[in-house]
Amino acid sequence: MAETTAQQTTASSQLDLGITLAIHNWPSLNLAVQSNWGGPTSADKRDWLCGAISDMINERPETDAEDLEDVLIQVMNDEFDVVVDDESAAPVAAQIMEMREQTARGEFGPIQEMYETWQQKSQQKASSAAATFKKVEARDEDQETDDEEDDEGDDVDMGDAPALVRAPKEKAQPEIDEDGFTKVVGKKR
Repeated sequence: MAETTAQQTTASSQLDLGITLAIHNWPSLNLAVQSNWGGPTSADKRDWLCGAISDMINERPETDAEDLEDVLIQVMNDEFDVVVDDESAAPVAAQIMEMREQTARGEFGPIQEMYETWQQKSQQKASSAAATFKKVEARDEDQETDDEEDDEGDDVDMGDAPALVRAPKEKAQPEIDEDGFTKVVGKKR
């Protein structure tokens, strides 16, 4: 009995991992998250979607790929203001349903392969970002060195410079007409 429960827990966690990977690999959703089309919490909405799909599959075993595709399209529309008309939701839904069948049979290999591929891509992105950062950092250091060299002979001692003083504006004197009224004068432009 304990072994069956452990297998169910493993299958459930593997399916959750597969759902997360499938959702994170969906280009339409990635673009929506990266562009913050769902607002500043776009990444949180994507994570929520992964959990909602997992709950839906576990609570409603009759769920099929078409139901799941409808949910994906609806969430994209409601949460990210994106109308998915490129039919990219169908393969994602089919992939998730296939993973559900695999995990029910105890087959976790395809999900593990997806996870390893995702890890490799993440490491490559991190390496690429680090290399880009080093290039930018080196370029900035070179510019600072050039700026310091350019500024060496340009220092001027401003300690004895006179304070900048503005002359007061002449205030226009009011004009009084022959009846004793003060004439209103508009501002000069």
